[in-house]
Amino acid sequence: MAHEHHHQHEHHHHTPRDYGLAFAVGIGLNFAFVVVEAVYGVLAHSMALLADAGHNLSDVFVLALAWGASTLARRGPSERFTYGLRSSSILVALLNAALLLVVTGGIAWEAINRLAAPSPVAGATVIWVALAGIVVNGASAMLFARGRQHDVNIRGAFLHLAADAVVSLGVVVAGIGVLYTGWLWLDPVAGLLIAVVIVWSTWGLLRDSVAMSLQAVPTGIDPAAVRLYLERLDGVARIHDLHIWPMSTTETALTCHLVMPEGSPGDAFSGHVAHELQQRFRIGHATLQVERGQNGCALEPDHIV
Repeated sequence: MAHEHHHQHEHHHHTPRDYGLAFAVGIGLNFAFVVVEAVYGVLAHSMALLADAGHNLSDVFVLALAWGASTLARRGPSERFTYGLRSSSILVALLNAALLLVVTGGIAWEAINRLAAPSPVAGATVIWVALAGIVVNGASAMLFARGRQHDVNIRGAFLHLAADAVVSLGVVVAGIGVLYTGWLWLDPVAGLLIAVVIVWSTWGLLRDSVAMSLQAVPTGIDPAAVRLYLERLDGVARIHDLHIWPMSTTETALTCHLVMPEGSPGDAFSGHVAHELQQRFRIGHATLQVERGQNGCALEPDHIV
């Protein structure tokens, strides 16, 4: 059986060049606010403020990790890491989701303890600090808003910051409630609600990052549509050994065997197919193996990998 191997790839950078500045600004703003919020949380005896400060501190680590992964993903290949370190962005997205859930567990535990034994809360202080949190987190989240659609790593950073803005709004509501009703239990209840919001906002990130770590077909790509496109190419009798997996949080690779009994299609064919895979399905690294013989391929059954 004769084999012809064609490899075409195109590099498309979906992350804006100014994300380095965005990460730096986001980290600086959030770290400064963590210090302020933690100090006033202790002074005001507010579980909601302390919970939010803990979550914001995790965001500082999240942003630092995401920045590092974004930088590593741009590194070139080496003899040992032939794809470079692109997949580090997937690992960091998974780590960020797990870290956020751990922090949430701590927040919920402390809130339950405070609910059993409420303590006085300085409602006015809570309100003003939380209002500042809405501004800081909202502005930081907007730095990553454009890139969240096509990069799980950037989406992780955006979700952390956007969730914080919502959480700060909840803290404001709790502070107003304590200030005007005197109900001390509102503060730990707000802490519990914060935990629920965090888990809800993080679940999708955790699901997607786990799937990408297991080399699942990235969200947004229909494998059936890719298969149908390849099967309908002129001269292709059938296809097999089709694999689609994420190289990073922004890049997707594909390998496939094309059975073309009528002869070699030439480089123009494989270049055209690679271009169409990029344009139609955002698959930037396509490796196509053309088989011209009539004998079966050892990798032809779909269950064999």
